[in-house]
Amino acid sequence: MWPGLGMPELLLILLIALILFGPSRIPQLARALGEAVREFRKATSSSDKDRRKKVSDEELINVLAKKLGVSKEGKEKEEILREVLKKAKEKGLI
Repeated sequence: MWPGLGMPELLLILLIALILFGPSRIPQLARALGEAVREFRKATSSSDKDRRKKVSDEELINVLAKKLGVSKEGKEKEEILREVLKKAKEKGLI
């Protein structure tokens, strides 16, 4: 699981947790820790998906601009997209 953390270390951590919180609160703490880890993983995976989607959108706009002959120099993504749509309409593609 974690590098350098073997069975003796895990048992020591469990013993300290038992002493500090008592046996009745250990399940509550484990549940809360599990939920926190799940939320963290969910947040990091969704941000990775969003980042990949954003990159692919920008790549698609760039490919379309190149194929339709739209200059990208010094323009924002939205402006390039507007010009791509305009060119596509002029050529009867949409």
